[in-house]
Amino acid sequence: MPMKGFRDFLMRGNLIDLAVAFILGASFNAVVTAFTKIIMDLIGLIGGNPDFGTVAVGGVNIGQFLTALVSFVIMAAVLYFGVVRPYKLLQGKLAKKKDEPAPPTTDELLAEIRDLLAQSKG
Repeated sequence: MPMKGFRDFLMRGNLIDLAVAFILGASFNAVVTAFTKIIMDLIGLIGGNPDFGTVAVGGVNIGQFLTALVSFVIMAAVLYFGVVRPYKLLQGKLAKKKDEPAPPTTDELLAEIRDLLAQSKG
C-alpha cells in the first residue's frame, strides 16, 4: 500500500525530531529577538539612539547595515553563551561520567568474596 510507506516515512523518529526542533527554533527566535531589543535599548541609554539607520558615509547610507550587524552580533552572543556553551559544558560532564569505570556488579562482588575466602582457608 502506498499510504503505509508514506505513514512510515512521516512517523520516522528523525522527521518528528526535525519538526519539533523547527518549532522550538521558531519559538526561541522570539526570545532571542526580545533579548536583543533589550540590549539595543541599553546601548541606546548609554550612547543615544541604538538605530543607526541615518548613518551615512560619503553619501552612502550604511546605517541599516550597521543596525543589522549589531543585532546579529548580539544574537550570536546570546545563542553562544545561552545555548552552545552550556550544551558543550553538559556534554563534557556527561562524557566524564561515561569514562568513569562502572561499579562492580553483585556477581563480581560475590566472586571476589568467594576468592578471598578461598585464599584465607588455603
